[in-house]
Amino acid sequence: MGETEQRPTAGSRLGAQENAGISTLEHGQKPPMTPPGKLVSIKIQMLDDTQETFDIPQRAPGKVLHDAVCNHLNLVEGDYFGLEFPDNKKMMVWLDLLKPVTKQIRRPKHVVVKFVVKFFPPDHAQLQEELTRYLFALQVKQDLAQGRLTCNDTSTALLISHIVQSEIGDFDETIDHEHLAKNKYIPHQEALEDKIMEFHHNHMGQTPAESDFQLLEVARRLEMYGIRLHPAKDREGTKINLAVANTGILVFQGHTKINAFNWAKVRKLSFKRKRFLIKLRPDVNSSFQDTLEFLMASRDFCKSFWKICVEHHAFFRLFEEPKPKPKPVLFSRGSSFRFSGRTQKQVLDYVKEGGHKKVQFERKHSKIHSIRSLTAQPSEQHTEVPKESARAYGDDNDGVAVQSCRQGKELKASTEDTGQHKSPSLKKSPKEGRKVDGAVVSTVEEEEEPSKDRMQQNRPQSQQPSTAGSLTGSPHLSELSINSQGGPSVANMTLSPNLSPDAKQSSPLVSPLLNDPSCIRTDDEEEVKRKRFPTEKAYFIAKEAATTERTYLKDLEVITSWFQNAVSKEDCMPETLKNLIFSNFEPLHKFHTGFLKEIEQRLALWEGRSNAHIKGDYQRIGDVMLKNIQNMKQLTIHLRKHNEILMELENGIKNSRKLETFCRDFELQKVCYLPLNTFLLRPLHRLMHYKQIMERLCKHYPPSHTDFRDSRAALAEISEMVAQLHGNMIKMENFQKLHELKKDLMGMDNLVIPGREFIRLGSLSKLSGKGLQQRMFFLFNDILLYTSRGLTASNQFKVHGHLPLYGMTIEESEEEWGVPHCLTLRGQHQSIVVAASTRAEMDKWTEDIQMAIDLAEKSSGPAPELLASSPPDNNPLSVSDCSSLPAGLISDQRPVSISYVCWYRMQSLSFYDILQSNENQLSGNLLRKFKNSNGWQKLWVVFTNFCMFFYKSHQDNHPLASLPLLGYSLTIPSESENIHKDYVFKLHFKSHVYYFRAESEYTFERWMEVIRSATSSASRTRALSHKEPHAY
Repeated sequence: MGETEQRPTAGSRLGAQENAGISTLEHGQKPPMTPPGKLVSIKIQMLDDTQETFDIPQRAPGKVLHDAVCNHLNLVEGDYFGLEFPDNKKMMVWLDLLKPVTKQIRRPKHVVVKFVVKFFPPDHAQLQEELTRYLFALQVKQDLAQGRLTCNDTSTALLISHIVQSEIGDFDETIDHEHLAKNKYIPHQEALEDKIMEFHHNHMGQTPAESDFQLLEVARRLEMYGIRLHPAKDREGTKINLAVANTGILVFQGHTKINAFNWAKVRKLSFKRKRFLIKLRPDVNSSFQDTLEFLMASRDFCKSFWKICVEHHAFFRLFEEPKPKPKPVLFSRGSSFRFSGRTQKQVLDYVKEGGHKKVQFERKHSKIHSIRSLTAQPSEQHTEVPKESARAYGDDNDGVAVQSCRQGKELKASTEDTGQHKSPSLKKSPKEGRKVDGAVVSTVEEEEEPSKDRMQQNRPQSQQPSTAGSLTGSPHLSELSINSQGGPSVANMTLSPNLSPDAKQSSPLVSPLLNDPSCIRTDDEEEVKRKRFPTEKAYFIAKEAATTERTYLKDLEVITSWFQNAVSKEDCMPETLKNLIFSNFEPLHKFHTGFLKEIEQRLALWEGRSNAHIKGDYQRIGDVMLKNIQNMKQLTIHLRKHNEILMELENGIKNSRKLETFCRDFELQKVCYLPLNTFLLRPLHRLMHYKQIMERLCKHYPPSHTDFRDSRAALAEISEMVAQLHGNMIKMENFQKLHELKKDLMGMDNLVIPGREFIRLGSLSKLSGKGLQQRMFFLFNDILLYTSRGLTASNQFKVHGHLPLYGMTIEESEEEWGVPHCLTLRGQHQSIVVAASTRAEMDKWTEDIQMAIDLAEKSSGPAPELLASSPPDNNPLSVSDCSSLPAGLISDQRPVSISYVCWYRMQSLSFYDILQSNENQLSGNLLRKFKNSNGWQKLWVVFTNFCMFFYKSHQDNHPLASLPLLGYSLTIPSESENIHKDYVFKLHFKSHVYYFRAESEYTFERWMEVIRSATSSASRTRALSHKEPHAY
């Protein structure tokens, strides 16, 4: 009996206190009434394959049992989980939380109820708690073993390698062999053991929490992740499988997805006997019928699947639990079933509110403890992975210091935990738990205090766990801190999305990173962190060189890695074109990889993070820039090939429909966040960036400075290269812009012709018999097009007419027509009246059109006919009819084109503005705050192409969201806005307000400079020459 009483429970294995439980109810709500009477015992099988028995009242509803399990585990995010059991027909069904348990489970003594994951979110970063991610990882492990999560051998081996890392720690060949021999994660595992060990070797230093995170990162990309197949037949009798996910209803043939019906497309779900019916919303572009019908094995199967669909729709799409329908007085029709419980939004909001206690839990097979931080600060919700460094700013190239810091922590962990892991299910007393908390895991309060130890004082950042290989010692280190003991980080990046009510309209404004007003920091802590790094201007100029070089290297990888891999899988590009592109880009990528490493190593010495006793000689960057710019001259032969690359690729697209489709599909990938041709021109843009950096450095240094001579020599070298290639770059920029506009215009095959030059595009109002109608105008050196936005999904513009510039006159006509900012354009065969939104816009158009007219007059004669005939202007679209472009953040889809932004923001852009934008590019860390939030969130921000792109860290392959800046106002916050911080600027458009905070005066001025270039077009007077085209 003594041994039986001391038998550890599932709660003790997970560190739950016997007398403590965290309710999953909203604040102010009371737990369900526990009906008095006889108790009934229910056996629950946990995700770690242990069984626990819970005694509940006989008439208790399912929610009482579900809450009892969650409280037993101290599971805050229990709403993602459910209880399933076999019914009397041996069919697995979910426990209804509203009905009495005993009415659903007829023979409780003979039934084992399983506690499993029920709702799989689209992104595991939405799971706030480490314990929740751990249970999800156990679910993935279980699905692998049962054959439910099917994938190729490589993915399987990668998944298992993360599980092994979580269970036994770092790679050791002997231990790995023994562990894999004892533990079978999948059938026929022996064939994959070598590959598993190869992947496991790459996870060195990865903590169990990080392994869970990486495991879910791999799993969520698999087609069968979180999928439960339900056999059915279509109308033709073909055997298929139906499934439901967070996005909607999926159709599989075997294990291959053949169709999907998004929730936004589904109007109604119903069932009639064995028939499952999906009623779709009307769609002119869809070939599906209004109502789809699927035949299932029985009525019970059909109803069970219908219930699951209703619950998934409510959990992921609704903002609060649906209210019960009133009971009919006489007759009831249809099922009374409804979703019961909190929706995902309510769960996220509840966890953000905080107020939870820290709870220890122990993993069943892991040797390392984990602490869940459930504090009141939203910024401290994540205590494991991913974490930002506690440092507010600073580079990520921490190299040796990181490794030594981590090794020290791991050594400490193994020393302290020697006697605490004799058994994975060893029960701990509260006293032992406090000892571990104090000795092994540093708390938030401890981390906020300045440390006496130098290693703790610097607290360098660790690299992000990588599935591709160990990054130890690499200069490319992530901003996500790795703490082998699970210690909480003060500046924690919250990864959950803000599921605002705007999402009801399927708006692309919801970003999984940027709409979360969290990550609150303490002022004192920031000041301490800020003082640890150099403050001189030269340091921040050198740091700008490093941050922009990182972005440039990522842009090169879009071509050398992503594009090349995609091309190798498709037989669509001639070998000569492949060789031309990749043979010229790969040497550039190799060179700049080494260049970046040298810059980051110099910055590390400058900051004193390694070899801190050596200073003086390393507090400069001119020698590094001079050496690499001189070596860069050898790559000029590759830079001169970009002209040929761009033209040959466009010719290949023109001659091959397959290549055209391939390039269009590649541009839709998240990693291709800019037009493909823009990446091909990036090496030429980068030369101008180097020149600007060296100009600022030379301007800053006095002639007596030790770094002045090298900096001036580097400036001379790079200026020579820019002068040689600048003319070619202007031509290529115009060529690229014409092809980009060709994609924006419907049916404009002959837009790109020799001698045609782009001058300006923008939105104007055209006066017609029906009043002012918004039109998009495109001005070239020979012709003026006016268009309206078409009704196609690609947002192309439909051409309404064109005016040759040869013989055209332009005059102001405000008084004649009574319209502000009005112009009359008189051509040889047609005249039109247009109005600009502001006087400044009218002046820009007047100046550019007059210049274009002068150029056309000096040319050989009238422009070639652009269209066979001008289509009538018979589809007017008034200004008031235009829907609005998302004025705020755009989520991780390919950003809209510049033409599209100008149309909705009523803005215009000139070719000179585009050239200036190529020069005014910037990357780096910023702190972001919303208008109504209290906290600052650290982001990696890339400014290019009139747009800000936001990342979790500089190592991310694609942005999570973007913010087009055309039309935004750039100001400094006023006193009334209570932004009591230095180096803060404000971006404002309509009701959208964003505050961004830079790390120094220099970076603040640089961000203001580059953003101002996008929010207000530059003056034309210094840009244009009437003597020759594009002499900018």
